[in-house]
Formats: sequence, structure tokens, C-alpha cells
Amino acid sequence: MGRAFDILSKSRMVSRPSSLEFIEAIFDDFFELHGDRHFEDDLAMVGGIASINEIPVTVIGIQKGHSVKENVSRRFGSPNPEGYRKVIRLMEQAEKFKRPVIEFINTSGAYPGKGAEQRGQGEAIAKCLYVSAGLKTPVISIFIGEGGSGGAIAMAAGDRVWMLENGMYAVLSPEGFASILWRDPSRSSEAAELMKITAEDLIKNGVIEKIIPEPEEGIENNPEYTFNILKDELIKEINILRNKPIDQLLSERYARFRKFGEFEE
Repeated sequence: MGRAFDILSKSRMVSRPSSLEFIEAIFDDFFELHGDRHFEDDLAMVGGIASINEIPVTVIGIQKGHSVKENVSRRFGSPNPEGYRKVIRLMEQAEKFKRPVIEFINTSGAYPGKGAEQRGQGEAIAKCLYVSAGLKTPVISIFIGEGGSGGAIAMAAGDRVWMLENGMYAVLSPEGFASILWRDPSRSSEAAELMKITAEDLIKNGVIEKIIPEPEEGIENNPEYTFNILKDELIKEINILRNKPIDQLLSERYARFRKFGEFEE
């Protein structure tokens, strides 16, 4: 197995800290908010209000579980449309009260069920991107594990996009890539290398701005190491972003993503 596939395997480990664990370790006074005001509360998506260094923030995360029972209730971190509509509701609330938005991403992709499609999965993801792109408050997106497909892209339109050392981000899984390209899912390790899914690959290509280190013994064995680093980095970056004029913030966010559509002839 190649290095990329090894990182992919680590990003998918059930023992990796979940979004709620990051939120509870890094922020103070977290108060969870529920529901999308349209259909129901999606347990695969969590979010609410909190504070960090006495700065009020909105925190949102895709939530996986550590047990079979919890993973089933949260659909293994694959949100339904109502999950993404919850994100939209919380982002718009954050804009109203001028709270920075911090998003934690850990998903193999949006839930592909029949009901999700009937309730507008694609539209919910698209609107999530649309709202995030124009949000008049700072947005920081952090990949804490797996970042797969449109389910991850929906929450990655921030002013800053960061990734943990053993995180990954791709438009589809290496298994799916190998199945489509070679009709052979057993070549997923080879696909992972070609897809450039690791934090090192992504920072070289300008897709992310920062890599958050993990402990040598594994983040599941010493999560406080990464929690503390990430908290310090968030405090610094939030203070930088919230002091920028809104017009400058939006202009720089637009330029950040517009550059991916510019190609040399």
C-alpha cells in the first residue's frame, strides 16, 4: 500500500476524534442548535454557538460515531439535505450576529438515499456553497478526517481551508476512482496516489492553507496535542479575519476560489 492510501486509512479510523470532540475541547459554552426549519434534525450534522478566547462563534461539524449504534444513527457521517439546510440556517444566523463560522469536515460524502434525492440533496449542497461564498462574516473550514465528494465540498468554501496531517479531500473515493477508470476497485491504493488527496499534496496545489500536525503515536492516543495546536491557530486566524473590512473579506474569498478556474494556455 502507498503512503496516500495509508493516510486515507488513518482518516477513516473509527477511533479518530469526532467533530463534537473537537468542538467540546476547543470551544467554551457550546450550545447545540437543532433542525433545519423545513423537515427534521439531521444527526449527521451538528452545530451551534460557542466562544473561543471570549469571541462568540458559530461552530458546525459533520458527525461520525465511535460505535455501530451511533454510526447508524448518524449515517456514518453522511448528511441528508436537512443537514446541509441546518448549515445554511446556522451560517445565516452567524452573519446576522457577526459571528465567525468554524466548520469541521469528516465525511465520505452526502447520503445517497432515495429520500435524500427526493428532498433535494443536490440543491441543498449547491445552496450551501452559494450562501457560504457570499457570507458576510469569516468562515474557516477544517478537514479533521475524511473529505469526500460534494458532501465535503459543501462545507469547504471558507476564507481559510485547513487540514489535519492525516486528513484527505477528493471529489470521490479512491475505490470509486479505480472502479470508474480501470473497472477494478482493488487498484484503490494506486488511485489514491494519482488523485493527490493528502494534506501535503493539497497544500502544494493551493487547495488548503495550513496543515495541523498530529501526534506520532496517533491522534486517537493523544488528541489534546492536536486540539491545543488547532485552538491556538484558530484564535490567531479569527482575530485576523474579523478585523478585515467585509468587502475585502468577500473579495479575497472570491479570488481564492476563482484561481482554480484559471488555466495557462
